[in-house]
Amino acid sequence: MESTPAQDQDWFVGSIDQGTTSSRFLIFNKHVDPVASHQIEFKNHYPVSGWHEHDPEELLASVQTCIEEATKRFTELGYPMSLIKSVGITNQRETTVCWDKNTGEALCRAVVWPDTRTKGLVRELKERPGADRLQDICGLPLSTYPSSVKLLWLLRHNEAVKAAYDEGRLAFGTVDTWLIYRLNGREKNVFVTDSTNASRTMFMNIHTRQYDDELLSFFGLDREKVALPKIVPSSDPELFGSIAEGALAGVRITGCLGDQSSALVGQCGFYPGRAKNTYGTGCFLLCHVGEKPVISKSGLLATVAYDFPNLGEKPGYALEGSVAVGGSGVKFLMDNLGFLRDSKKVSELAESVPDNGGVVFVTAFSGLFAPYWIDDARGTLFGITHHTQRGHIARATLEATCFQTRAILEAMVKDSGHKLESLAVDGGMSNSDITMQTQADISGAIVERPAMHETTALGAAVAAALAVPGCWTSFEEISSIIENKEGRRIFKPQMDKRTVRKMYKAWERGVEMSRGWVQDDDDECDKEEFDDDAEADSGVEGVSSS
Repeated sequence: MESTPAQDQDWFVGSIDQGTTSSRFLIFNKHVDPVASHQIEFKNHYPVSGWHEHDPEELLASVQTCIEEATKRFTELGYPMSLIKSVGITNQRETTVCWDKNTGEALCRAVVWPDTRTKGLVRELKERPGADRLQDICGLPLSTYPSSVKLLWLLRHNEAVKAAYDEGRLAFGTVDTWLIYRLNGREKNVFVTDSTNASRTMFMNIHTRQYDDELLSFFGLDREKVALPKIVPSSDPELFGSIAEGALAGVRITGCLGDQSSALVGQCGFYPGRAKNTYGTGCFLLCHVGEKPVISKSGLLATVAYDFPNLGEKPGYALEGSVAVGGSGVKFLMDNLGFLRDSKKVSELAESVPDNGGVVFVTAFSGLFAPYWIDDARGTLFGITHHTQRGHIARATLEATCFQTRAILEAMVKDSGHKLESLAVDGGMSNSDITMQTQADISGAIVERPAMHETTALGAAVAAALAVPGCWTSFEEISSIIENKEGRRIFKPQMDKRTVRKMYKAWERGVEMSRGWVQDDDDECDKEEFDDDAEADSGVEGVSSS
């Protein structure tokens, strides 16, 4: 009889992917193919303008339901549950959860990473002595993003959180810590976070990967009153505990990565000069810079890429930058300007013209992020003539994301000194061939689009499997499997450099011309009233140059 591989030679690893709008659970085989998955969207709360909240219990319930439904599908395919060797977690970063460490109950809704209620607090903190030293210690500038300012706001404005702090029963964590704590069962008190998530709090020293007394003192936190999770590596066979209930009861959690670090791992960003860009509503770029953190001088963030000591590897560090408008620019064309109803059609519309026809679209709907940091810019279309067609505007919209990506990549090279080796891509806009070819042309880099698009979830699966004997054992093995998958697409620069320089120069001119659009209306009105008064006093009225 013809021999076939024994089923017990196969193995699988699960991945919890807890995001901003939905939770998912995927099960990957050893060939990095997802064989079963389930996804649930949950409610996002916006109680006040600028506020963004999640119910921590709903986040937990959504993850548990996804696990049950995905494993049900897994067994329906004929696989025994015993083949799932471990589980990894990847999660939205910076989102802040507070709970009572005695009862395990959440004290309030989680404050989600884009929440901007802390604007005034950030301005106040920037005036404190020592504020100019923070980025050198933790890699992050003071802004509304990190968990630190969210926790400080809750301590000032939420009575339940303040009371728990005063009584020494407050537990703080990001979403990974909350899920690990509750999935293990409250009585086990598994209270940990990995260094990629901890590096987004502003409490961790980016160089030592441990909490820093100077940082905690700056934010006025007393370690006797607030419990902070232990910072551990991103992959470990014991430290994350195991799932207490449900279909995966007893299965160990062995990996944990913040979502953008997880995407870099899922894209095989294991070496300096390897970069990834996730093209979502906006874009998140990470570039591996080596075994030591690089503190940016160009408006970028320093972060931990991964920490896999079980491989005998030193931690990897990355520089991070974000583009505010990616897929949301395409959505703007569809929703606001009536450009078709399908993002794929917008790409086809862009392909209907040979170039942008001289049109530049600076998509600064809420200012420009890294490396420009121009808060007073607004979205501006330049170069419109009687020749301009919808295809030119569509093409200019796609190019805007590519230009901003190039600017961040150049800042990363300048800060790190590492030449860009390649740009791995994922996310919705990466499915557009014209956008990816444009990205390769404008950046001058090889753009790699993987065959399997679930790179964020895959990164967590990689972290988990690396801690389990008999699974993947090295970066080289993982890279070989992922990069040799059929369907991987490579985009190489094709446009001549002179044309690219001309296009980029036009873009940079557009950026400068969009600067300063937002001004204080009260100041402008005061100035106009002063001018009117001066004109009346001079007796000049209705004077014409004719």
